[in-house]
Amino acid sequence: MSTYGLWLSAAGMKVTDHRQTVLTNNLANAETAGFKQDLAIVTQRRVESRSGPAGWTFAHPVLDNLSGGVHVRPAHYSTAQGPIHATGRPLDVAIQGEGFFTVSDGSVTLYTRDGNFTVNLAGELVLSAGGGRWKVLDDTQNPVIVPEDGEPPRVGSDGSIRQGAGVLANLNVVHAEQPQTMRKVGENLFEASTEVKPVRPQLVPESLEGSNSDVMSGLAQMIEASRVYEMNANLLRLQDEATGHAISRVGRAA
Repeated sequence: MSTYGLWLSAAGMKVTDHRQTVLTNNLANAETAGFKQDLAIVTQRRVESRSGPAGWTFAHPVLDNLSGGVHVRPAHYSTAQGPIHATGRPLDVAIQGEGFFTVSDGSVTLYTRDGNFTVNLAGELVLSAGGGRWKVLDDTQNPVIVPEDGEPPRVGSDGSIRQGAGVLANLNVVHAEQPQTMRKVGENLFEASTEVKPVRPQLVPESLEGSNSDVMSGLAQMIEASRVYEMNANLLRLQDEATGHAISRVGRAA
């Protein structure tokens, strides 16, 4: 049973380490526009006789009712709406409700909730994050071009990019029937594993959607995870010492 306890404590440490990594990333992105916090998913590991193939005949009245410990499942992210903050910048825009902006680097098309846009030296509307690599696409799947001459551009609540009284383009805002099929690929960007469709956007001009990662809650969870990790480490040490004592005593007795 000592070996069983060692494995349970080790599994608990592994899972808690994963949870701390997820929480740390969430806290690091607490100020990232449009960031969706990740959720560490943990499930109970069933003992072999319960999870083995059909027709498994081994049964033990005690061992089969023990827990197999815990293990990590693929992380999901929260689709909850982040807080919307006014910035006063004419190219900032926040999505209210569901939807993603469409961006491209010229070779791949991805999606984001980050509406912090700017215009590069080539006159293209791009994401401020990523060094201007990601170009914002319009509803014809082409980069939005802003002429140099004319008034400063601005984004309307209907997704239109306006310069003066004229409309330069309309943002391509899309929706996935199952938001969780939008997979994170880094840089606050998502890729679609299923078909996405254009949606009539509900936008808030001159504003940005904040991260839905709550700092105070995240810190409390980090403290809890740290204590759980320490507890498992102590249990692992105590069980290792008990095993060592048992072996040394048996050796002396022999």
